[in-house]
Amino acid sequence: MSALAICLIGLAAFIVLMAFEMPIAFAFALVGCIGVILLKGLEPGLLLLASAPITYASSGALVAIPLFVLMGQFVFQSGISEELYAAAYKWVGRLPGGLALATTLACTAFGACCGVSVAAAATMGSVAFPEMDKYRYSRRLSTGCIAAGGSLSCLIPPSVAFIVYGVLTESSVGQLFLGGIFPGLLLASLYLVLIYVMCVRNPALGPAGESSSWKAKLGSLKGVIGALILFLIVIGGLSAGVFSANEVGAIGAIGAFILAVIKRRMSFSALVGSLKSSILTTCFILTLYTGAMIFSNFLALGHFSSLFRDWINSLPFSHHAIMIIILFLYIPLGMFMDGLAMLLLTLPIVFPIVKAFGFDPVWFGIIITLLVEMALLSPPVGLNSYVVHGVTKVPLQDVFYGIAPFFGMMFLCLALLYAFPAITLFLPNTVGIGAR
Repeated sequence: MSALAICLIGLAAFIVLMAFEMPIAFAFALVGCIGVILLKGLEPGLLLLASAPITYASSGALVAIPLFVLMGQFVFQSGISEELYAAAYKWVGRLPGGLALATTLACTAFGACCGVSVAAAATMGSVAFPEMDKYRYSRRLSTGCIAAGGSLSCLIPPSVAFIVYGVLTESSVGQLFLGGIFPGLLLASLYLVLIYVMCVRNPALGPAGESSSWKAKLGSLKGVIGALILFLIVIGGLSAGVFSANEVGAIGAIGAFILAVIKRRMSFSALVGSLKSSILTTCFILTLYTGAMIFSNFLALGHFSSLFRDWINSLPFSHHAIMIIILFLYIPLGMFMDGLAMLLLTLPIVFPIVKAFGFDPVWFGIIITLLVEMALLSPPVGLNSYVVHGVTKVPLQDVFYGIAPFFGMMFLCLALLYAFPAITLFLPNTVGIGAR
């Protein structure tokens, strides 16, 4: 049997194992190990399985992941989400859909302190949904804006997805962080416009709230200072070249811990809970990464990536046409696979093609992260949608219906980022020289 046939059978076997609900990390590792055994023999396959956890999970480039996850946990404990939401409501609460607008603004600010979208969705769901429900907001609009707003943590730095992409493609994590700022703000702005237009056309979806005085508005900004300082430390340190991604992750985690202590929210039980949650999330990510690396070794040994690249290059289409086809293939893939697993599966195959076509790695990283964000929302396995469903107890069908309009904004954002790469590359090219 040829190496290509073994690789194709391996890919099919991986899909079958996912269909039978085997954990994706183990499906990666099992298929990868058996594939290497078929290609190179029993001893190399077992040696890869034995050595992979220490070889890949101990990579220094991955140290930033637990640090940013811990930073997000400390930010959650500090209660900053409530303060961000209260401040946002003071400023936009009087507008149609004011509570939903405030939720999106708070999610945007929270995303600048937390790189894990699931944590952002769960946090804002518990903070914002009771208020919107109290004022009889449409539950579809409420859950839709929470799920979509929570997923902004993927695109707005610091983002765990950027770190994983940077490690897999050997791209600068600092430049990816800088590249995500304008696209993240663009998508958040599109969400705000969508909510406002929907609520102007149908006020029953989200009635306007009470107006706040300028004194109350300015006073509410005190709660934003902590989030702003953390964001400036992370992005400022990276853009100036003062800190690496690992160093700024450690400084951000310490800063978030100090913030929680100052606010008297960091009890011993809260500290233990934060450490436990960070360990569980980190173990999940590193186990998934290790399994994916075993699978990637299998594909590399079978020369699948190079053969796939040669086949793509032989197609009678322009590079842009092929790129658009590749990007659209991510959408159905995201319907059946976790976003992080989608990155780990496809990048070893797709990125060499992107590089050969001459597309900028940072630009492509932002585009792919936006597609990962869509995967976090799309049925039937959109993780953020399930988290919001669990927090709010709104029927899952209504959550998915509520997300649908926000998908339209994601597609618009995707089109704008593709058509105008400068939206992504302006900051990395201008101030990202020192970013590491």
